[in-house]
Amino acid sequence: MNRSWNAIIYKLWSPIYDHVFNKGMFLKARKEVFKNLKYKKGSKILLVGAGTGADIPFFLDKGYVLTAIDYSEEMLAVAKSKFKDKSITFKKMDAQKMEFEENTFDFIAASLVISVVPKPEDALSEITRVLKKNGEILIFDKFAPVTKKLNVAQKILRPIIKLLGTDIGIDFHALLKPFETQLELKKDDAVMLNGMYRKILLVKQLPGNQ
Repeated sequence: MNRSWNAIIYKLWSPIYDHVFNKGMFLKARKEVFKNLKYKKGSKILLVGAGTGADIPFFLDKGYVLTAIDYSEEMLAVAKSKFKDKSITFKKMDAQKMEFEENTFDFIAASLVISVVPKPEDALSEITRVLKKNGEILIFDKFAPVTKKLNVAQKILRPIIKLLGTDIGIDFHALLKPFETQLELKKDDAVMLNGMYRKILLVKQLPGNQ
């Protein structure tokens, strides 16, 4: 996967994305992932890979300052057409190289984006950089099984699925390892498809403050 290819793929996905990834089991999973979110009014919230805005309803009417970014102009255009709330700022931006200052946001949500970007380690690094100390990261995404390796069928399908704009084989705990002095893993729960899709909660800490 690369950025240019992803831009093409998600341009094609944009008209139908909500019909696939914001209905049925995906909508049920999102409701489970984002339930009981409680942050102070005025909290700065960032949605990374906001896409068509599937997660935005969970943050509305709570007094948050909401920023939604995505690399696909077409996906963002759909989100903008659905949500006119002035508390939301939409920006076209690469999750792997954000334009924000360090320690900007109180909470960051990253749904179905770590498995999409060409360099997930860069995306996680950037998310960590722009998050305030003690801020939280909530990730909803697909990852390789925690307790076992990909089976033969998954290994065969992985490069084909990558052509559709996503990776089913990322080992999240291997991805997290270089960030263990900065990010504390608070939760890693299976939410869909026998644990392929997971809800992961991380808290940013300063190095040495274990």
